Amino acid sequence: MTTTPLKIQNYIDGKFMDPVGNQWLDNYRPSNGQIYSHIPDSDKEDVEIAVEAAKRAFPSWSTTPKETRVKYLLALADAIEKNLGELANAESMDNGKPVALARTVDIPRASTNFRFYASAILMHEDISTYNEMTGTISYVVSQPIGVAGLISPWNLPLYLLTWKIAPAISVGNTCVCKPSELTPMTAFLLCRLISEVGFPPGVINMVHGLGSKAGQAIVEHPSVPLISFTGGSATGKKIAEIAGPRLKRVSLELGGKNPHIIFDDCDFEKTIQTSVLASFQNQGEICLCCERIFVQEGIYDRFLKAFIEAAKGWKVGPPTEESTKMSALVSKPHLEKIEYYVNLARELGGKIELGGHRVEVKGYEGGYYYAPTIITGLDNNSRICQEEIFGPVVAIIPFKTESQALEQANAIPYGLSATVFTENVGRAQRVSLGLQVGTVWVNCWMNRDLRMPFGGAKMSGIGREGGKFSFDFFTEKKTISIKFDTAPPIPKL
Repeated sequence: MTTTPLKIQNYIDGKFMDPVGNQWLDNYRPSNGQIYSHIPDSDKEDVEIAVEAAKRAFPSWSTTPKETRVKYLLALADAIEKNLGELANAESMDNGKPVALARTVDIPRASTNFRFYASAILMHEDISTYNEMTGTISYVVSQPIGVAGLISPWNLPLYLLTWKIAPAISVGNTCVCKPSELTPMTAFLLCRLISEVGFPPGVINMVHGLGSKAGQAIVEHPSVPLISFTGGSATGKKIAEIAGPRLKRVSLELGGKNPHIIFDDCDFEKTIQTSVLASFQNQGEICLCCERIFVQEGIYDRFLKAFIEAAKGWKVGPPTEESTKMSALVSKPHLEKIEYYVNLARELGGKIELGGHRVEVKGYEGGYYYAPTIITGLDNNSRICQEEIFGPVVAIIPFKTESQALEQANAIPYGLSATVFTENVGRAQRVSLGLQVGTVWVNCWMNRDLRMPFGGAKMSGIGREGGKFSFDFFTEKKTISIKFDTAPPIPKL
């Protein structure tokens, strides 16, 4: 039986519409490799229409009382929660991840993003001062800037798209969004909810298509002063090259090759459980997953054995089964990229301790499945340990001393996050301060407090978002000073 592929449309000015050029891209279902939808292959003309809609909506939305904007955000959060099942199934179908993961992590977090910023904007405070010497009161106002260009990745599609939309519109900006062309489905469904909630036309616009066409058109557009991008470092560099001469404000959350540092005084069982999760959750397709595990020599053999056994329990299977821990990778090219790096590891003398091969799932032949893969015997300077793989592949490297672990962890172009396992408080502090990354987790992984700044160092990005840091990015700070006619007398000493 042949099913007609679904047609996904752009959402511009409160209306669903086909791309101007009537060009379409195939969208594949990772679990079986079959085409299940067509998405707009949008270009400059589509982006122009979307930007103009956002510009028209900006004067009204930017002056809408924040209490009213909050009601829209909360209504959208409610709508996401009411449609949890449909959104989770769509996220899984589009991305390949287990439905259970989408249902318990991705979609709830999307709702939380709107609730968090709805609450935060009501509590946000700007500073004011009184200068007794001059009789002057000065205060700061945070004002929306205009049209925000929001470009999100394929690994956590709705989760990261809403992480950008929520703060941007909460402070009064309008936006033109481009989700990944690999995972457009939940963005499309989100637009249905936006329409049902009754958002004013033009506040949120969704343009689907390739980064090289639609994405670049957003970045280049002279009426888009803000760009928030999450994705690969190579694309981030291109965005910086375009945005720099135009003096656009950019926030770039890019790639990572995160170190996982395990000292011999760690809580061993807890460390094993967390390490497996940090290596293979979401098929390893999370920018915060660890791809390099450094283990102190005293527990290296014990750790390796226990880690392999724990990883064997991570079932690769159909996305719809509750027992599935890992499901399909996002695309055939990405599967081939993983294979390339594992074969390269073999060529470089690495030992494949576990995995290193595709997995065939019954009933889902043609899907993009790969086994959890553990590699030993490679130097930290090897390509396997220096280049982002972004899949279920981890290299384990022994170390002797604290200083050696820190040196190796930092010896890489990336600096997104790191994890440290030790029961020594002083060591945890020293190592955390010495790591050249944006986030350090101690004895845990992926604990996210949305009030905290998030972003990377070095090639892992520019800027910080989260809580007031998002408000700082999405607003212009204006200082207003008011001098009274008569300054108070200055007392004599």
